[in-house]
Amino acid sequence: MPSPSESSPPDRPSPPPFGRTLCAMVTPFTETGALDPDGAARLAAHLVERGCDGLVLSGTTGESPTTTDAEKAALVRAVREAVGDRATIVAGVGTFDTRHTMELALAAEKAGADGLLVVAPYYSRPPQDALEAHFRQVADACGLPLMLYDIPARTGVRIAPGTILRLAGHPRIVAVKDCSYDLLGTQKVLSRTELAYYAGCDEHNLALYAIGAAGYVSTVANVAPAGMRAVLDAFDAGDTARAARLQQRATPLIERMMAVGLPGTVTAKSLLTALGLPAGPVRPPLRPAGRETADGLRAVYEEFLASSEEGQFQA
Repeated sequence: MPSPSESSPPDRPSPPPFGRTLCAMVTPFTETGALDPDGAARLAAHLVERGCDGLVLSGTTGESPTTTDAEKAALVRAVREAVGDRATIVAGVGTFDTRHTMELALAAEKAGADGLLVVAPYYSRPPQDALEAHFRQVADACGLPLMLYDIPARTGVRIAPGTILRLAGHPRIVAVKDCSYDLLGTQKVLSRTELAYYAGCDEHNLALYAIGAAGYVSTVANVAPAGMRAVLDAFDAGDTARAARLQQRATPLIERMMAVGLPGTVTAKSLLTALGLPAGPVRPPLRPAGRETADGLRAVYEEFLASSEEGQFQA
């Protein structure tokens, strides 16, 4: 009988539709606040070289509310050229307007995206039947597969498990980015569908993977791509004890980046800048991290590197 640290991982769809280790990439800007396509290309190539097999653009971390439609398309083109077929590109196209979302979906497809991230319409808080109709219309608008984005803390509306179960029957709705904080609801959908679930909150990366998720869409991977991937690699190798240890060692960095009262965009760009990687400023209404916050982030990041078993997690 295998020891607990050598148990086999659960069966999951192979390969997952968008990869396994996805980064919710920041959108680099120049010092004057303009889109920086060259910086985006450099950052994307860097992330792929260090273990990301997918990149999610123009999501929450990518400051999608403050980028124009033209900038979103230009970002996809720049990243596509930089990474080629070495990684999937999932383009965030979700808005609170179904018609606008469909237009963005078509533009992302034309620009070279492999898939679409579609968040629940925010602010207007549509009921579940309207949510379902929204997602179906977007899925019917173009030929790309969809990842539903369930993040009720930001949108004000949950994509209920029952709604997801119905949407799973659509041939182009293939995945969910899960920021619901509803483990029971997630397990319910996992047990009854073939949808690929991706942890959207870094503290859940290992927990969801252990019950059959496809992987993660990670903000922390902007600065620690190898460290985030190592958790899943250890689990897939059957060394669940090491996977747990690596997840625990990443916890202080996850907490400092995601739970200090600042958006992950702000903390990720602060660290990327400190590491000499493309990032640039955030766009208003976001504001950059202050000196004390930036120093604290760098200190926790250095502690994370120092605690790594082989010192291989440097960005």
